[in-house]
Amino acid sequence: MPYYNKRMNIVLLEPEIPANTGNIGRTCVATGTKLHLIEPLGFHLDEKSIKRAGMDYWHQLDVRRYVNYQEFLEINRPKRVFMATTKALTSYTDVSFDPDDHILFGKESAGIPEEMLIKNREFCIRIPMLSDIRSLNLSNSVAIILYEALRQQGFSGLSDQGSLHRLSWD
Repeated sequence: MPYYNKRMNIVLLEPEIPANTGNIGRTCVATGTKLHLIEPLGFHLDEKSIKRAGMDYWHQLDVRRYVNYQEFLEINRPKRVFMATTKALTSYTDVSFDPDDHILFGKESAGIPEEMLIKNREFCIRIPMLSDIRSLNLSNSVAIILYEALRQQGFSGLSDQGSLHRLSWD
């Protein structure tokens, strides 16, 4: 079983596209990060659907499902939930991520509801990009912000060497 850190948690609010969730799941497996899925989901997570989507690593993923955001909050009681949104004023690089932080991403078609963003303005973060672009792909956004949070924590528990040192350069 892979190493699951206590540091970071990725939370997807009503994800719609199975390929995005699959890519995010793979990133979470590679980093030992927990994935939280808040329903409704735009796809099925039964064994047949997972196999068809090519998510052969899904059994290694520490994934939790919730019927709604309120249930997620009640079960996890997170200290801080950062909300990734193009509407935020604060860049994700201006945040100091702490152990056990949660990073919430909204559904692909609409993002996080504005009432949630307004209530949590101080925890809204964004990825800088050109102003005429609507948004980045969800799985890319997760990877960008998660790896910054893990970098800030020294990539604790993750391998810091590749296998290049074993290659013959002759």
